[in-house]
Amino acid sequence: MTRSDDTEPRSGVTSDRPERERLDDSLSYHDILQREIRNALQEIRRPTPAVFISGVSAGLNVSFGALFMGMVLSLSNGFSSPVVARLTLGSVSTIGFLFVILGQTELFTAHTTMAILPVLDGRASLRDLGELWAAVYVSNLLGCAGFVVLIAMLGPTLEIAGGAAFTTLATELVDPAGPAIFLSAVIAGWLMGLVTWLVAGCQDTTSRVLVIIIVTAGIGFAPFHHALLGTTEVLSAIALGPAVTLADFGHFLLWTTAGNVVGGAVFVALLNYGHVAYFTESEYSYYDENQ
Repeated sequence: MTRSDDTEPRSGVTSDRPERERLDDSLSYHDILQREIRNALQEIRRPTPAVFISGVSAGLNVSFGALFMGMVLSLSNGFSSPVVARLTLGSVSTIGFLFVILGQTELFTAHTTMAILPVLDGRASLRDLGELWAAVYVSNLLGCAGFVVLIAMLGPTLEIAGGAAFTTLATELVDPAGPAIFLSAVIAGWLMGLVTWLVAGCQDTTSRVLVIIIVTAGIGFAPFHHALLGTTEVLSAIALGPAVTLADFGHFLLWTTAGNVVGGAVFVALLNYGHVAYFTESEYSYYDENQ
């Protein structure tokens, strides 16, 4: 993977700046941006094989959310109301995101936010970003596909996750028109970007866990379209029954990927970078002097 030389950051966020201490021991948004840019540069500079292996792991791990959603639908005798059903599915879908984010493996929908920050700051190139995105995206999809093989082999055999359950999950994802999928995916990408940003500001593991559960539960609750979690759901439906086709999967993946990128890159990375970049050192001095 191409390495960019560090240049003077446009935001004034330098890698050697100590994180500012606040009276409440929380990080300022300037500090969070510094941390996110530093982490993103480390990922951009990692060897591509290492990124790829980590991406496969992330695709496998996030797929546990799809498996548990399928298990809930297969093993339950019905729910008292649609709201209870959605809350249950949203809750179990967070497990995969917990595995990925706390395990610090490479998930594409996190990098739609994080990896774009050094580019906006002038410390990485578009080529760097493209190489990282390509490696993570392809490896994530391979990990999801590998997990589908496991679901297809064990789900019906152990009678814990059947084709009907995954057909139900997948139908919700593939049936809407393309523009509707895109807008739904924008929200999912936005939520994933928020998780990345908020976790960077957490000071302990308990806080990180709570943030991940609260924010990502919304993706499974709706459900909003997430390119990787949804890939496992749709491919599992294809493997276990005839109701969903590869054409449906292509329709889902194209619109969802585009929406996830816009949601993370525009509504989190660009907006958060923009307001931090214009929070100048003089404003910092004024703020600190008036505490």
